[in-house]
Amino acid sequence: MQTIEIAGLKVGEGLPHLVIAGPCVIEDAGLVMETAKELKKITGDLKLPFIFKSSYDKANRSSGQSFRGPGLKKGLEVLNRVREELGAPILSDVHTPEEAAEAGHVLDVLQIPAFLCRQTDLIVAAARTGRVVNVKKGQFLAPWDMANVVQKIEAAGNRRIFLTERGASFGYNNLVTDFRSLPIMRRLGYPVIFDATHSVQLPGGAGTRSSGQREFVAPLARAAVAVGCEGLFMEVHPEPDKALSDGPNMVPLKEVRALLEQIVRMAAAIGRVPM
Repeated sequence: MQTIEIAGLKVGEGLPHLVIAGPCVIEDAGLVMETAKELKKITGDLKLPFIFKSSYDKANRSSGQSFRGPGLKKGLEVLNRVREELGAPILSDVHTPEEAAEAGHVLDVLQIPAFLCRQTDLIVAAARTGRVVNVKKGQFLAPWDMANVVQKIEAAGNRRIFLTERGASFGYNNLVTDFRSLPIMRRLGYPVIFDATHSVQLPGGAGTRSSGQREFVAPLARAAVAVGCEGLFMEVHPEPDKALSDGPNMVPLKEVRALLEQIVRMAAAIGRVPM
């Protein structure tokens, strides 16, 4: 498996689990910095590599009236402050080829949203930035179909790739996680990340917004580590019930340390000890 280096961090088979975490969307700079500082401290104490995540634009909200974020320019300024002040690599979603090119000057990881994982022009543009490209497997894709996505990125000259499992559509307003997806995607030769919070989302389950079942985040995260993955993706908020996006499936900030301590103990039990 390819080992990926990001700003001094290494992600790959046999290495400590990567943690990608942060609020779903940038609500304000103060909340972002508060959350990032605490996540940086927790992951540092546990010797886990950490990438801060927050979206400057949630372009796929259920309702046109929903909060989307501050936009590309202001959002990148907030994220860049996290990197400069805390030394944490940063990740956000990109939605168009033009956006990917601009965001690539700032972000360490460009994330392709699940709904856009087959958009060739977007994937190629993200790959050509030379940044790490994290592609979320679409809810509508089989895990082996991600081979085509990998080939598009490689053909653009980039082998810095993460593949993320985030659940599959299971009837209306529901997702289910097929953990066979993790070893299947790992065979493609790149680190696989498990998105523990979007996997418990109920898409459109609240009518004008998505709902979720945050009580299942921890058991699914533990299961993913047991099955085998290189990292965990979790959206985190100090007060999820007051969040402007994805509150029902986000992890309360105060619960993150205990969850990651469980993950470290499980990793040790299967021979993945932080270095």
